[in-house]
This record gives sequence, C-alpha cells and structure tokens, in this order.
Amino acid sequence: MPQLLLATNNAGKVAEYRQLLDGSGWQIVTPAEIGLKIAIDETGQTYAENATLKAVAYASASGLTSLADDSGLEVDALDGRPGVLSARYAGADRTDAERAEALLTELRDVADERRTARFRCVIAIASGEDRVELAEGAVEGRIVREPRGESGFGYDPIFLLPERGLTMAELPAGEKHRVSHRGAAAREARVILERWRSDRQP
Repeated sequence: MPQLLLATNNAGKVAEYRQLLDGSGWQIVTPAEIGLKIAIDETGQTYAENATLKAVAYASASGLTSLADDSGLEVDALDGRPGVLSARYAGADRTDAERAEALLTELRDVADERRTARFRCVIAIASGEDRVELAEGAVEGRIVREPRGESGFGYDPIFLLPERGLTMAELPAGEKHRVSHRGAAAREARVILERWRSDRQP
C-alpha cells in the first residue's frame, strides 16, 4: 500500500484526515512518524497557494506523495477576515480558545443576523512540483456569541450550523465529516488519490 504523508503536525487535523481518508487505499503517515522536521512559511495569499506550498515542500523533503490543506474562517462582517490568517489570528502563539475569544470580542457589537460566515478548505496533493492537484470544500454558517461544544478544534465551538441549531463542536464526528468544509474537500481528494493509486499500479 503506498504511503501518503499528511503535511501537518496539527493533531486535530491528523485525527480527522485519518477518518476521512480511511479505506482510500493509502497508508496515512505523519511527519513525526517518519522523523521529518521542516518548517514552511505560509506566504501565499490564498488557501490554494499555501496548501500547494506545504504539499510540494513535504513531498520534496520526504519523497512521498503528500497532502496538505489550508483552511480558514471567513466572517462577512469583518470583510472576510480572518481568512488565510485564521491559524495566526491575534498572534501566532495563541491557543484555539484565545483566537476564538479574540474573534468574539471583535464581533461583540455585531447583530446576530450580520454574523454570517463560512469555513473554507483547500487540499493540495503533490508528488513533486510537477504533479499537484487541488480539492475544495466550504460550509456556510453563523458565529455564535459564546463557545459551545467539546468536539472538534479551531473555531468549531463558535461556528453555528443554523439548519441544525448546533455548532461544529457539538456535532458527532461522523456528522461533522458529512457537512464540514474539510469533509467536502476530502471527498474530492479521495477521488484524486484513488486515481493516483491506480496510476501507480502495473
């Protein structure tokens, strides 16, 4: 079974991708598991640029097909911020909870009907600079006033799915994967990975 390197050290993302890509025909490995330590400056202006930067760098360093994503929260009342800076919002050394709290503080005086937002995810799969494919997903929602739920990570506790009346962090993992931006992008990525695996077979 070919190995697929997840180009992240984020434990939450690793856990989700192991579930989302289970049964894809690839053995999922992490940088820690193969002893790879590299640092990538996410200098891209878009999710696609950042995901591609990471996927190509990890593929080049490891010799393995690599999958990277870049995702973010876009809040309409903040003109789409934090967007590509979501992971570094309010400072690079902040915790998920601190970033969420900073966002809620900024939205404190914004009426509920104007708190619309979306999660967006772009996945890049690379086997070198010359072979890169992208997959994308998005989900619409609204920012609540206080964190709710214990599951998930990042901004999940403050992102409400209005049709369910629950935040991302209140959803069981299986349901989250069905509706989330990362789940949608991963379903597209599975199609790419299955095709690439077929290409490798004699």
